[in-house]
Amino acid sequence: MKVRNIVSIAFYIAHLLGSLLFLWIILGWRIRRTRGAFEKQLVRQGMSKEDAKRMSAQFSKLKDNLLGTIKSGMRQF
Repeated sequence: MKVRNIVSIAFYIAHLLGSLLFLWIILGWRIRRTRGAFEKQLVRQGMSKEDAKRMSAQFSKLKDNLLGTIKSGMRQF
């Protein structure tokens, strides 16, 4: 009975870690795509490339803040 519980707990922890890893990978990939599209759109509208990069950097900061919040929530356990 106890071995079964331990295996069940290990399975759910592995599933949770796999989901978080998947989230981290997909979020990073989508942020890169979003930044690129946003920068292209700003440059098409006449903004300088440097300013467009500086504005799109906010997406990366938001991603870092989101992941930091998730990590700090996990540290409390």
